[in-house]
Amino acid sequence: MARNSKIEWTHNTFNPWWGCSKVSPACKNCYAETWAKRVGNNIWGKENPRRFFTDKHWKEPLKWQREAENNSERTRVFCASMADVFERRAELNEHRNRLWELVYRTPSLDWLILTKRPQNIEGMVPWDNNNWPNNVWIGTTVENQKWADFRLPILLNLNAKVRFLSCEPLLGEIDITSYNAASDTNKIDWIIAGGESGPHSRPMNPNWVRSLRDQCINEEIAFHFKQWGHWSPHSLLTSTQKKTITIEDTEMTATGKKASGRTLDGRIWDELPSSA
Repeated sequence: MARNSKIEWTHNTFNPWWGCSKVSPACKNCYAETWAKRVGNNIWGKENPRRFFTDKHWKEPLKWQREAENNSERTRVFCASMADVFERRAELNEHRNRLWELVYRTPSLDWLILTKRPQNIEGMVPWDNNNWPNNVWIGTTVENQKWADFRLPILLNLNAKVRFLSCEPLLGEIDITSYNAASDTNKIDWIIAGGESGPHSRPMNPNWVRSLRDQCINEEIAFHFKQWGHWSPHSLLTSTQKKTITIEDTEMTATGKKASGRTLDGRIWDELPSSA
């Protein structure tokens, strides 16, 4: 849980529990698993337990609700940065139900729920597909075309107020135009894209993220570029770095997340869906 989150596209983060298991290539270098191990929690994988929290932890969003209501504003809450709400495990059911109750009690908070398991959503939320709460945004991770083709159709069938994609880490070029053109109502509202960070990260070709940005412009989708990650396009750098590799004819240099920054073609892309 974090107030004033360091994640650029949210205000706060809330985790109903910690722990998960890996399901696709985006999970390979999971930052949440690394962080959990760093603080002494062995909670990743199907066989390991999950970490749960006290009532004090669960009361924090109620404070955010009171503050947002008093200030006549909306607060974005990313749920969950250290877990997947739609992981299928029996011991998570009571905590998942507690989360839905919390969502109902916090109408001034916009809950941004991101999953790599969209196929489980309809069977785990307590509302039917025509009655999604106005304060729930639902998103799924699509790291390349294969996983876009699997997860996107499921996401677009959900009648949530906001549907969004996290293309981070972006591991290949993605074309979403046919999916957005297939419906007059259920469209993608927001795309977050970025490269992978950390010493074992995989580089992102600049052409992949530029293609996504251009699709967003053409399709009137809000676009947020979160970061280059550990690898930057060599052409953007002014100093000689230690390690350079070539990916699809583009030279990429290991600079580290902070030095790489988040400028894409001369600007910061911090767009939000219109409902925000």
